[in-house]
Amino acid sequence: MNKINPFDHHYFLGYVNQVLPQFIKVHFPSSVLLNGFTHFGEDFNGGLVGSFVVIEGDKVGFLGRITELVLPESERLSLNEKAFQTSDFHPTGNVEILLSFDLYNPFKVKKGISAYPNIGAKVFVSSGSLVQQYMSRFGVKEEEDKPVIVELGRLISNPSTKVSVSLQSIFGRHCAVVGTTGGGKSFTVSKLVEAISRTNNKAILIDATGEYETLSNSSLKCVSFQLGETVNFHYRHLSVSDLFVIFRPSGQVQQPILLEAINSLKLATILERDKASFSITGSDSIVYSFPVKERDGVTSTSLSIEVKNGCIVKQNKATRPFNRLCAKYSKELNNFSSTDFDIQKLPTQINNECYQIFGDNWANTVDQRNLGNSSSLILRIYNVLSDPDFRKVFGFDNESKKDIITEIDKFLQADSKDFICRIAFDKVPFSFHLREIVANAIGSRLLSKARSGDFNSKTNRANRPLIIVIDEAHQFINKSIKDEYFESTPLDAFDSIAKECRKHGLFLCIATQMPRDIPHGTLSQMGTFIVHRLINFNDKEAITNACSSANKNTLDFLPILGEGEAILTGVDFPMPIIMKFNEPNNKPNSNTPSLNSTQT
Repeated sequence: MNKINPFDHHYFLGYVNQVLPQFIKVHFPSSVLLNGFTHFGEDFNGGLVGSFVVIEGDKVGFLGRITELVLPESERLSLNEKAFQTSDFHPTGNVEILLSFDLYNPFKVKKGISAYPNIGAKVFVSSGSLVQQYMSRFGVKEEEDKPVIVELGRLISNPSTKVSVSLQSIFGRHCAVVGTTGGGKSFTVSKLVEAISRTNNKAILIDATGEYETLSNSSLKCVSFQLGETVNFHYRHLSVSDLFVIFRPSGQVQQPILLEAINSLKLATILERDKASFSITGSDSIVYSFPVKERDGVTSTSLSIEVKNGCIVKQNKATRPFNRLCAKYSKELNNFSSTDFDIQKLPTQINNECYQIFGDNWANTVDQRNLGNSSSLILRIYNVLSDPDFRKVFGFDNESKKDIITEIDKFLQADSKDFICRIAFDKVPFSFHLREIVANAIGSRLLSKARSGDFNSKTNRANRPLIIVIDEAHQFINKSIKDEYFESTPLDAFDSIAKECRKHGLFLCIATQMPRDIPHGTLSQMGTFIVHRLINFNDKEAITNACSSANKNTLDFLPILGEGEAILTGVDFPMPIIMKFNEPNNKPNSNTPSLNSTQT
């Protein structure tokens, strides 16, 4: 690391003449000092608005940014182009204090402002290489000898200064990329994905529009899947909660019946798997018999349970055999993350559940009240199972396709050579909340893995952290499903990941053009913000509320940011960085169709 003297007299600008809590006022003895210059081959912008400056202190130094320049009222009337090149003018300016640093170790950045400069302290224009070295230390712990540093772009105020920051500072506390359409958000996501891949980290990219298809044709070691076309999310990997979201049973009446039917079908699958342990009679209607010891431990009774066409028969049957088997296989039946049964049998099994229990037996006649209450649920299940879109996405059609959960498990294995897993959603229709349901189901699976410690490298060095990148996040987050009584079930897997999974090694990166549509609870968990141009008041307000480190002076730049320009700020960034991102090597297909081409 090169030693740079931030207080070199060649960089002198002026003196502090007023100190306020968030900024200082500076007197410039001569307007000539504000001119740009070159020193040791490095270009300096001088005292332009947006330029960085360093200020002397008693025990610490300060880095600031010029936010305003003004001439005294008495000198304005004499202002002209020729006169300003002389030393006749004495401007003043406001400097926003960004951070403080140790005078004896200028690269040891201190969070917060614990002291202020004195009146009369000298102000110097900052070297770009000095600012660059500050930024490379953001988010880096003192015990880290070789932090992973990635180059993202360059400062707007000084294009020769590279913005190179640690990967941990960007994703270590979750990240949000926001900005209006055309602001460069997609290019930024591509740049971040490239940085993840080139540092041998792993990420799953949920591509809502298919614009990141170019990543598949690059050298980024990216594996791509087209949901509904080349892969499906097989229903056997859905949780019971996911099935409740898909079939929308009403809470008080239909949910208990549906849960009982699911357990019955699970048990039927287990009986078929373990049929060697039972005495079996019949073919179309199979009776599974098994011995049971009584309490005296001597006599033995044979119990039996009937399965017809894959469904457990309960009409006029004893409840004891069913309860005995449920107790025996309770661990599997109570595993709500598994739905290992033939889902096509579900409507029939719900009909089989509509018998009341009298004593130790189910009734011989149907309970018309339960059947009537379940009729709308049965109809919805038939509609879902026959819908062509649901059949393709969830594997109801039994076509031979790869399963996305199996492919994700392969991708996450330690010996996998791929670093990026792109899941394209552009062929998944918007109808019936299908997109949101599938994305939430993927999030739920990854959430379960994180809670099990699969991504925690602190507990097992073989584990690797994972970053979930969600493009067009407003399509998947803050969604809910309503049942026939308008009771809502939230799809909150990603919200839970944002709130609890940082310590488990599962990180979230969301990209959206409408931050106002992201729940405040999720947005407030984002430790890093990359904010492109924002114009809408509600969008700016959402960022202001969630991002405390971005003060008003910095956010004033949002409406005037150009394409690819952004404000990088967050918990691990002692100061906001106004920068322009470099173009990614693999540009996403996000160009606007031209209106100039006409057809004849």
